[in-house]
Amino acid sequence: MDLGLKDKIVLVTAGSSGIGKAVAKGFELEKAKPVVVSRNEEKLKNTGLPYIKCDLSKKEEIDFMMKEFEEKYGVPDVIFLNAGGPKSGYFEETSEKEWYYAFEQNFMSTVRILNYFLPKMKEKNWGRVVFLTSLSVKTPIENLYVSNSIRLGITGLMKTLSLEYGKYNITFNAVAPGWTKTERVKELVNKEKEIQIANNIPLKRMAEPEEIANAVIFLSSEKASYINGQTLLVDGGLAKFPL
Repeated sequence: MDLGLKDKIVLVTAGSSGIGKAVAKGFELEKAKPVVVSRNEEKLKNTGLPYIKCDLSKKEEIDFMMKEFEEKYGVPDVIFLNAGGPKSGYFEETSEKEWYYAFEQNFMSTVRILNYFLPKMKEKNWGRVVFLTSLSVKTPIENLYVSNSIRLGITGLMKTLSLEYGKYNITFNAVAPGWTKTERVKELVNKEKEIQIANNIPLKRMAEPEEIANAVIFLSSEKASYINGQTLLVDGGLAKFPL
């Protein structure tokens, strides 16, 4: 299937490892032109893709990144919005500083990037914006208070943007992964816990990052032209809630 992504300019944030890197590589396979953003320059170099170093928790670095992106590559056709997962911890263990950091890194980075590029994407009358959220937007995950809260805010933003910008042929959707084999998950769970989690998933395994990336690539394509304002769970059937 030709997804119509050839030569599309793609901004991939937090794209130097894990799901973000898999997304960038997926766009490359579709002959798009992904540019990867991350704060870790060593990992960025290892992607083998064009990149811009940027810490998404810092406004001044985001401002620099967006201007450099536009000067070097133009206005993106596709924006994939991803950021490092907020710190785990129970409510009383979480400081205000940790709440503010996650808000800046995850929520405000999204607002700043879209504030800059959406007016320019409107002029092209075509665009795709895909957010990476989490299974937690449908069912909270224990011990992830900050992530559960911030990602729901991002989901509300995504849905509201979809109402306003559809007339410009720009779609907004989110991919919500379940448990995925990334470095982030390895930090959260040991091998024994991983086995327990996998046993609770109908497919009896965690996802590979490429399986999440496939959903992002599709929602970014011409073939997804009538999908807008949706959150797609890619969780192996783990979430249990009424349809």
